[in-house]
Amino acid sequence: MSDVKRGPWTVHGESVSFDNPWLAVHEYPVTMPSGDPGRYGVVHFKNRAIGVLPLDEEGYTWIVGQHRFPFDAYSWELPEGGGPLDEEPEAAALRELEEETGLKAEKLTPIGSWQLSNSVTDEISFAYIATGLSSGEFAPDPTEVLEIKRLPFAELLDLVISGEITDAFTVLMVQTAYIRAQRGLLPPEISRHIVPG
Repeated sequence: MSDVKRGPWTVHGESVSFDNPWLAVHEYPVTMPSGDPGRYGVVHFKNRAIGVLPLDEEGYTWIVGQHRFPFDAYSWELPEGGGPLDEEPEAAALRELEEETGLKAEKLTPIGSWQLSNSVTDEISFAYIATGLSSGEFAPDPTEVLEIKRLPFAELLDLVISGEITDAFTVLMVQTAYIRAQRGLLPPEISRHIVPG
């Protein structure tokens, strides 16, 4: 590989030091902006991050509890998962919602797409509010042991503000939904359940 410029960095090569079905770690020998030699590692994700905020006609939502291996801690989160790059994000959102909560949705309203950690990963996320909910089939992945809780959106917002919910993607979705509802940037039938009155 010939040298390639990436902004102020010069990349002299690329290798893969770890690879599994979900991610790969790419390593790059580089010349840093300072002119010094270095190595840069990037975690490449093979799926998009997909998140869903389900919202029913009573203003309730659902969160999912599970043990998270990297922190060896239990975490409450909105339904989230990976969407293969060849699957439309909306289809992945509907699938993840049903797998993790047993809920089907008639409608998805997009609320954002973000880079979740832009210094060491290339992970892109897509988030939706799901409405028109009905019963589907609960079918978690073999790697998941899930607990499901239904609660008012206002209570979820309190858990985010208090710091009891620490999952960054959940915090981002809840706060974005709340701010968009406050500013009239969501359909009224959704906003009235997020910001009553």
